[in-house]
Amino acid sequence: MSVLVYTESEQGKFKKVAFEVASYARAVADQLGTSVTAISINAEDPSMLGTYGVTKVLNVKDTKLDAFNAKSYAHVINQAAAEEGSKVVIVSSSADSKYLAPLLAIELKAGYASNVVALPTNLSPFTVKRTAFTNKAFNETSISTSTKLVGLSNNSFGIKEHTTEIEVTHYSPSIPDNGVHVESVDKVTDKVTIADADIVVSGGRGLKGPENWGMIEELADVLGAATACSKPVSDLGWRPHGEHVGQTGKPVAANLYIAIGISGAIQHLAGINASKVKLVINTDPEAPFFKAADYGVVGDAFEVIPALIEKLKAFKAQNA
Repeated sequence: MSVLVYTESEQGKFKKVAFEVASYARAVADQLGTSVTAISINAEDPSMLGTYGVTKVLNVKDTKLDAFNAKSYAHVINQAAAEEGSKVVIVSSSADSKYLAPLLAIELKAGYASNVVALPTNLSPFTVKRTAFTNKAFNETSISTSTKLVGLSNNSFGIKEHTTEIEVTHYSPSIPDNGVHVESVDKVTDKVTIADADIVVSGGRGLKGPENWGMIEELADVLGAATACSKPVSDLGWRPHGEHVGQTGKPVAANLYIAIGISGAIQHLAGINASKVKLVINTDPEAPFFKAADYGVVGDAFEVIPALIEKLKAFKAQNA
């Protein structure tokens, strides 16, 4: 009757969200008086999950699962839940898990609460706090089904160490033929991904052209941040669509989101509103983004950003 958590990995490495959902699952298991079992798919070192409260790992190694497929993964996790007798299953709110969760809920015959931001406030009925209206409000949702599926909002609970003894067992579930064959996947390497970033530096049309993106990348490099952009920038071809953030792009739930030359259209704000601190740099003091920002700088990015980079480099050198 352990809590089951799906811990995402990519190219053998656990994603940041894997450690957060494991930490959350540990806390839920403590409320329920039980343990945490993780299902790991093609990860190189599943034993490291023991640092975050997992006591057992069902370790799946199968080349058929090298490329993510929501239907196949849902089938595998459902089998794991049945084997462990798990009545609470926890996933993240990554792009992959948002595709996965509805299919998994059907397989589990479970009620699904997405965008959960805190531990259950009640166990009977099982009640969780969720964001609503594109992170502008919260609601309390009760799940009445026997099995509960929880989608933890990224960067809402945090990563908490809770070292335990861990048992790693080889697990060989049946894998259905989904009719999809992936020939190759090309990814940008040596860059912080938007999903895993604590800090995101984002640029808009105020940068005037792709030739000026060097200072965005330099600022991101100094901060150890991911780079992103607004929808008009990706539509113009200045930056790849993979960097487009907002309601119609990738959602952002960073600790710090820096918006440079972005006016703050409602769709953009909806997609980044889950970020904890928002800093806006814009020449227009009436830009809508300032109303949503925690900190604002009214100024020319071409003056502010180089000065900021210089100060950050000096600070890092002084504290090296």
